This record gives sequence, C-alpha cells and structure tokens, in this order.
Amino acid sequence: MVKIVSRQSLGVQPVYDIGVGHDHNFLLADGQVAANCFNKSHSTAYGFVTFQTAYLKANYPVEYMAALLTSNSGDQDKVQMHIGNCIAMGIEVLPPDVNRSLVDFTPEDKSILFGLSAVRNVGLGAIECILKNREADGPFKSLAELCDRVDLHSVNRRALESLILAGALDKLDPNRNQLMQDLELVIDWAQGRAKDREIGQGNLFDMMLGGGDAQSATPSAGYETAPKAPLVADFEAQEKLRQEKELLGFYISDHPLKSVQRSARVLAPINLAELHEQPDNVTLSAIVILASVKPVVTKKGDRMAIVQLEDLTGQSEAVVFPKSFERIGQYIVADKRLMIWGKVDRRDDRVQFIIDDAESIEDVRMVMVELDPRLAGDIEQQHRLRNVIRNNQGDDPKYARVPVIAVIGGSQQRQFVRLGAQFRVKDPEAAVTALVNANFQAKATPLISA
Repeated sequence: MVKIVSRQSLGVQPVYDIGVGHDHNFLLADGQVAANCFNKSHSTAYGFVTFQTAYLKANYPVEYMAALLTSNSGDQDKVQMHIGNCIAMGIEVLPPDVNRSLVDFTPEDKSILFGLSAVRNVGLGAIECILKNREADGPFKSLAELCDRVDLHSVNRRALESLILAGALDKLDPNRNQLMQDLELVIDWAQGRAKDREIGQGNLFDMMLGGGDAQSATPSAGYETAPKAPLVADFEAQEKLRQEKELLGFYISDHPLKSVQRSARVLAPINLAELHEQPDNVTLSAIVILASVKPVVTKKGDRMAIVQLEDLTGQSEAVVFPKSFERIGQYIVADKRLMIWGKVDRRDDRVQFIIDDAESIEDVRMVMVELDPRLAGDIEQQHRLRNVIRNNQGDDPKYARVPVIAVIGGSQQRQFVRLGAQFRVKDPEAAVTALVNANFQAKATPLISA
C-alpha cells in the first residue's frame, strides 16, 4: 500500500478526471500523481452502475421513473423534479386510484400511478385493509360499497375524506363535492350494517334481496339503498387542485401552469430545478405559481415578502425587496400565476431568486413579427427591425418587458425565434403600430392564447 506523504496543487495534469469538483491530486512518495485517488475497481463499479441505470431508463422508462419516484418519495423537491421529468418524457403521472393503486408509485402501460401511501392521513393500516379487501372481493363500485366492505376503524372518516379530495375515488364518482356530502350519511349507514352483521341480524332489504335470511344475502345486496345527500355541483377546478396539493404535496390531475407550458417555451424562461446552474448578475425570467407568501415589515416600516415559487420542475425560495414590492405588491398573492424577472442570489450555500418585476400570466403579451425567409437574413431588414424595436423601448430599456418573437416561414413550416432581452419593448400596441408603419407584419398576442 502506498503512503501519501504530502499534498499540493500541481495545476492541470494529463490524468483522467472522473469529475470531482475540487482539486484532489495527491503527491506520492516517489513523485507520481494520484489523480483523485480513485482506484480502478471503484471506477469500474461506478461505470457499471451508470450503464445499468442508463439502460433501464432508455429501455424501460416508465418502470425506471416509477422506481425513482418511489425511492425519493420522502423528498418532496426531488419527487416534484422527477414528475416534471416524466411530463417532459411524455409519461403521465396519474392521481391515486382506490381500485388500482398499490402502496407506492406503480408503472401502468405508459403512465405512472400514484401510490396510496402518498395521500396524507391515510396510514399503512388503512392501505393494507383496502388492498386486502380489494384482492379478496374485487374492485369497489361505489362509496357505499367501499365503506361497507372495509373496516371503518382502520379506514376512518379522515382517511376517506383525504382519498376523495386526492382524486382516489374519481372513477367511482367524479363529483368530489357530492362524495364529501354523501360521506357522513354513508358512514353512519355502513356502521349500522356492520353492527347488524355482528349480532347476526341482517338488514330487511338484505334479507329480501338475498332470499330470506342475512346469511344468504349477496355481497352487493343493499348498496343501492345507501343514503345520498341532495345533489350539489362539483368543486371549482382551482379548488380541486388546491386540495390535491394539500393532500399529495403536488398538483396531479392538472397543474395551473400546464396550459401555458408549450406556448411559454418561446419565451425561454428558466426552470426552477435548474436555478442553481444559472449565472449571477444576469436578469432571468421564469413562469411560476406562488405556493406561499410570507409578508415581512422591515425596521423602517417598509413592506417586502418572502415567497415560495413553484413550477412544473420544482420549488425555490424568492425574496421581493421593498422597492420592488412597492411596484408589484398587488401580484404577490398566494396561488397567483406570474411571469417574474430577477436574479439569482447565493448566500450560505443557499440559492434563492430575487424578484425585481412580475406580471400576471394572463397579462403577459408578446409581439409577433412575420418575416419572409428570403428577407430574414437581409442585413438591411435586420437593421430596420432593430431600429423600430429600440425606438419602442421607452425611456429606460430595463423596464421594457414585452418580448419580440420573429416568426420565420410560411403557413406550412414556421420557425419561432425569440429576439434577445435587449430587444424587448415597453408598449406592445405601440410597437405593433410602429412595425406595421415600417412595412413589417406584426401583431400583439397574449401568452395564454399563443
């Protein structure tokens, strides 16, 4: 075994570097360099595991991502990041289903099914009770049948409420509000039937349907007699998403930002999962939802806020300082969907976003300029376009937030090219008028309908 006698930096060395972030070259007693001190067997093992995981991800992507989600189920940030990766890979992550879900994430054809263990307030005892009953007597067909078949001491009211609001009973009845209204009546009804069975006294309707005595009653006998509350409308879509987020930690059946994901790509916003990779002192943009807002009042009495940002890839903390809060405070509200501009701040090994400006995504607009492919590379045309845009940036270009998108091509094939941040305009309508007057085809388009 070689003994290391000293350590010193030798600069760039012609050795194989496996990617250790800092300099770990050691000088040995005979003057040779041990680069990173990674022996061959260790490197081989890492290489073999890397090959295995790459092979599984390439050939069994659904199963691989389901296993990855399960192994990271205790880390909400990582799970959200992997769910975002699933969406990018075309793999749908489905809400839990009381008739199909298992304990953990489960691959199912080209989708991944949320496990019942992901639902808050649903313990392992309740899950085991549901799975055991489902395996023995088949899938549940109604809320009444579920409550009647399971042990309501194990699967209590709180667990059933959580399953309903998380979407696990949507296949039984998609109206979650109706199920919540029915639940109390059905639980009382099911408990009464359970007591009757304990003392050997069947329900009158069970006996009639089963042929005269409680013992011969069919398993499904009497479910249609379960009480129901008056009909009510379902929850609003945003309320259903809020409840899912509260119980699962994620938006599953939909996401407030999913509808703008494709059209937003042309604006090239950053993903929050990649925030730590972004450079300092560069203005960045992101399309986010404010998961939470914590108002703060400084010693001088100025208002500011610490907010939790979220997008389809992950979460990040952000700060709105007093000067910015004075301008955009009306947007800093929980569950608000925003396009934000700001910079990355690194302190104490933490990365956060400093929000300088914000706008509701419903108000975000783009200026689209149609360019003929034959003229798009014309220097004179480019010069004219640049002058028109710069004349519509206002007194201070840093407050020009409306991006300009060049649409190159015809009706058969078109290419969208986002012009740089230095070519943003302040007033989209005025910019469109100026472009049209300069013989360019242009229009202002909202992000939502783009």
